[in-house]
Amino acid sequence: MSKMDNLRAMREAKYAEAQKRAGSAPARSRAAVPPAAPAAKKSAEKPAPAAAEPSASEELCGHRNMSGRTCTREAGHAAKSHRYS
Repeated sequence: MSKMDNLRAMREAKYAEAQKRAGSAPARSRAAVPPAAPAAKKSAEKPAPAAAEPSASEELCGHRNMSGRTCTREAGHAAKSHRYS
């Protein structure tokens, strides 16, 4: 047998073993779902604040890297490196 035939045989043996284990595994019970909260509580909650967006006073550097990401540091930052996101 060649090296590739040996690799193929090992891969098929691993697959057969995995199928055997998957078939004999006992069924797991699902976790209990907590009851839904009353509607009165939901209406009293305030909506989550919007994602932290920079305001006009917190302008960003705006430098772009080769992949198109922009720097998230403040404008005119003293650091030599940029932070991309």
